[in-house]
Amino acid sequence: MLKWALIFFLISLVAGFFGFTNVAAGTRTIAKILFFIAITIFVVFLVLAFAAGSLVI
Repeated sequence: MLKWALIFFLISLVAGFFGFTNVAAGTRTIAKILFFIAITIFVVFLVLAFAAGSLVI
């Protein structure tokens, strides 16, 4: 998911460079949403891993 966020971010930079401001704004929004979803999933799995580790010990 971070890979897709980076791809959309790069598309946003290129579109902004060439003057396509609406495309740049749209892809920036998509990149931001994907980034926060990826971070949320990471935190959830991190909490689950610590919870499973404490159950085993």
